[in-house]
Amino acid sequence: MKRLILILALVWAAPAWADLPPEVLDRARLADIVIVGEYHDNPDHHRNQARIVAALRPAALVWEMLDTNQAARVTPEAVSGGPALGALLEWEQSGWPDFAMYAPIFQAAPLARSYGAAVPRAAIRQHLEADPIAAFDGDATAFGLRDPLPRAQEAARMALQWEAHCQALPEETLAPMVRIQQVRDATLAAAAIRAQADTGGPVVVITGNGHARRDWGMPVYLARVRPDLSVFVLGQTEDGAPLSGGYDAVLSAPSLARPDPCAAFR
Repeated sequence: MKRLILILALVWAAPAWADLPPEVLDRARLADIVIVGEYHDNPDHHRNQARIVAALRPAALVWEMLDTNQAARVTPEAVSGGPALGALLEWEQSGWPDFAMYAPIFQAAPLARSYGAAVPRAAIRQHLEADPIAAFDGDATAFGLRDPLPRAQEAARMALQWEAHCQALPEETLAPMVRIQQVRDATLAAAAIRAQADTGGPVVVITGNGHARRDWGMPVYLARVRPDLSVFVLGQTEDGAPLSGGYDAVLSAPSLARPDPCAAFR
């Protein structure tokens, strides 16, 4: 039976060493799929993810950061190797933040089966201009990827891409970039569905907040294809800042001092 989950307006702010709010864990334990968002470079967000994984003991982990070949290398023996797992996954060449922040998440559930949900860059390059949706390795029609986006949503998403890329993208690339984000969302959803079917769940998804958002992220595609699965979505913000997208709960951590990401463009 599809379970209705109410959206919490409350944002919990807790120091990195504190226990997670019991309300968050209680609700997460009721779900078939738990999606935990992050700011990729915030170590407190990754500590929270590790705590959630340790508490839930999921049968499967779905990673935005791994492709299917990398995920196949994640075994209990590899996880026990600590830093060696990062080398095995060729993490340093991936462009993701320091593997030391992600390693505790793997170690929190060493027996969990890992699933990769990264869209291959080669597929993105191949299809970006002609047909971005063709980069999806699945039934694009079943996931609704061929359906046009509502105009207001498409405009909002194009504006986000414009800002995220320091207002440096050619205007004609904005719509294809939005389509690629849809492909990434659907790929995460497909991996979570496969993980739940293979293992019986529960499944925890490790991904950025943008892919976790309920209004247009991977939960939309989960609901379309498997509306029977219950989903809990946890977002993570910094300094209590509002987080757009409609999450079931939000955790807050202290912000980081970051260099200006647009300095290079100027």
